[in-house]
Amino acid sequence: MGRIANIFHSIKPPLLMVLVQIIFAGINVMYKLAANDGMSLRVIVVYTLMFATVIMVLLALIFERKSLKKVNRKVLLQAFLCGLFRGSLVQNLYLQSLVHTSATFAVAMVNLAPAFTFVLAICFKMEKLVIRTNAGKAKVCGTLIGISGAMVFTFYKGIDVNLLKHHDHQQVGHGPSYHGTGHFTIGAFFGLLSCVSFSLWLINHVKMSVGFPYLYSSTALICLIGSIQGALFAVHTVRDWNQWKLGSNVRLLVVVFVVC
Repeated sequence: MGRIANIFHSIKPPLLMVLVQIIFAGINVMYKLAANDGMSLRVIVVYTLMFATVIMVLLALIFERKSLKKVNRKVLLQAFLCGLFRGSLVQNLYLQSLVHTSATFAVAMVNLAPAFTFVLAICFKMEKLVIRTNAGKAKVCGTLIGISGAMVFTFYKGIDVNLLKHHDHQQVGHGPSYHGTGHFTIGAFFGLLSCVSFSLWLINHVKMSVGFPYLYSSTALICLIGSIQGALFAVHTVRDWNQWKLGSNVRLLVVVFVVC
């Protein structure tokens, strides 16, 4: 495990960022494959959070066992909010956007997260808008350009690329996904909400990290609480228990790929 950590530390930050983006792109393609195969995306959220919880709890017990003594009500409340905004809520909104639009569009909408984070940080008085300085002007211009680009992208649908040719499967109980005007608009709206949720997580996670600076333990708490929230929502909305069966198909591959 130490060798793996040394390998990641030896990678330069720009290359590491590129690697993360490549993995993120692969995850979106896998999500789309599972959606086209008819798997409920709510179930995917639960499985990924549950498996992530197991992994992060093991890491927390190995490296940060002493951090358990510092868990209090404030930390649990912050973990609950982080689990909601970054775990169950943002993933369900994002995956619904992925269903109604496309993997390319959903990823493009994620670029709005910095703009929403900047606006919300100003609202929560965590950031000062100094418009007269060059830095302040750059932030405002970047925010406006990001939001404008997303709005333009909403009206540009592009060409459909079918990853799977399964026409008999139903998509999350609502029929196959397609890019009709109504569905695409709904998908864009879900994408915007997921960005807002992600931004709220960033703001709340900053405060949590100040009072509870334990990476593995905080992530384990967030995944645990998020998996519970996602499971309650999925059990209430997904009535077909066959959706919970992974099997040796693309569904199991998606869950394993996302968790790894």
